[in-house]
Amino acid sequence: MTHVNVLDPGASPLDYYGYELRRYREAAGLTQKQLGAVINYTGSLVGQIETARKLPTQEFSERTDAALGTDGLLTRLLGLVLRSRLPAWFQQVAELEARATEISTFHTHLVHGLLQAPRYAKAVLGAMHQTDIDDRTAVRLARQRILEKERPPVLWAIVGEAALRQEIGGSEVMCDQLARLLVHEANPLVNIQVLPFAAGVHAGLQGPFDLFRFGGDPAIVYTEGYGQGHPTANPDTVRDCSLRYDHLQAAALSIKESAALIRRTMEERYEEK
Repeated sequence: MTHVNVLDPGASPLDYYGYELRRYREAAGLTQKQLGAVINYTGSLVGQIETARKLPTQEFSERTDAALGTDGLLTRLLGLVLRSRLPAWFQQVAELEARATEISTFHTHLVHGLLQAPRYAKAVLGAMHQTDIDDRTAVRLARQRILEKERPPVLWAIVGEAALRQEIGGSEVMCDQLARLLVHEANPLVNIQVLPFAAGVHAGLQGPFDLFRFGGDPAIVYTEGYGQGHPTANPDTVRDCSLRYDHLQAAALSIKESAALIRRTMEERYEEK
């Protein structure tokens, strides 16, 4: 008799996903191999996801929902699953991103995670180690789905010129990343400004920060160190960082000028390499 792993759906969101996948598959009278054939995946992969040994993807979830008639259950669970795989100290930030009506970010040497292209994200996450790099990259990119919601937040992102010129992952990866920034050029909900080297002394010299604003709750400022995050709703801190952000926006290039600089940097620095 084949041994079937007993799943505890309360152990984690990934275990719950696997439990529901198995429950619906068995209710449909399909083996793992048969379901895999229907959705164009291997039965082995189905088994790994059912036993919480492998992260599901958006495509897998959508195909399985359609095949098993689950009314989108697995696709809805996927966001919870991926968010739970973030480092514990960062999970609160992902929650803030998901709830915010407006997000304002300032980063000098790195493109913000909500705007990262896949290969750029993979290069950043692999800077110290390659362990589970594909899964960690998928988890980071999953945060970007908040920009595709029916009512997405307004995103303002100030990016230091250094982030455009710091070659992460090679010229092809950087070209891809800068092209990703330009995709948002005509989107009024995603506004990207470049803080040029020529700005000199500016209000963000103490370091990067994010501002989250909500419909009815106090705004929150988030700063980050190595392996730890620092969110605060302290009114004085929020007021200070809001003022700093206003000054940074004034010092940054306009949205149109920023797009022109991004395009010029891509063409002159990366495309010919």
